[in-house]
Amino acid sequence: MSQHQKIYPVHDPEAPTARPTAPLFPRGSSRSEHGDPSKVPLNQRPQRFVPLAPPKKRRSCCCRCVCYTFCFLLLLVVAVGATIGILYLVFKPKLPDYSIDRLQLTRFALNQDSSLTTAFNVTITAKNPNEKIGIYYEDGSKITVWYLENQLSNGSLPKFYQGHENTTVIYVEMTGQTQNALGLRTTLEEQQQRTGNIPLRIRVNQPVRVKFGKLKLFEVRFLVRCGVFVDSLATNNVIKIQSSSCKFRLRL
Repeated sequence: MSQHQKIYPVHDPEAPTARPTAPLFPRGSSRSEHGDPSKVPLNQRPQRFVPLAPPKKRRSCCCRCVCYTFCFLLLLVVAVGATIGILYLVFKPKLPDYSIDRLQLTRFALNQDSSLTTAFNVTITAKNPNEKIGIYYEDGSKITVWYLENQLSNGSLPKFYQGHENTTVIYVEMTGQTQNALGLRTTLEEQQQRTGNIPLRIRVNQPVRVKFGKLKLFEVRFLVRCGVFVDSLATNNVIKIQSSSCKFRLRL
């Protein structure tokens, strides 16, 4: 019976090692130890992150708007200031002057319901010392007479135009009624007996428009506060004014 014997090739350690005469892969091909990248699935390929441009900051836009607004307001203030300065140099404005010349009490009666009815006639002198400025006295004025914190009478000034360097005498009639005036009348009598005079305050709130040459400006208000000391509050007599002083203020 014949036996079959398998013979395997045996490596000769002393035989010289043959070197390859050509590259394992053709030139220009892409190979790596991880295989062909073109055949790797897309979901397994390494991701390449591209840096995104930083988002625009809203703060820079807001700062720009604030800067523009500030510059506009600054230019507006400079323009208004320059206009006022030019008007001042050209027209040389002066404040008007007011005085209380005459005060007459035509009614001073305590009614049955303890209310006090009063009526005054007041003569006011208004002086406009400006050479190139006129004053329009508009409707909506109010003049009041006060004793301490009690309003006795009220009225209004007439509408008129006061020209350059003009003096105008104004006659105003005022009436009023004060509730719960028993204590007020007693206080007035005690004041007159103790000091020999009665301090009154006259307030004027007058809307006006000032005219510079041919330019008529927007409406402003003249606020006049006068302190008047009279000898008494005798009805139907001209009250003697012992002293008076007025303060003027302009309100836009």
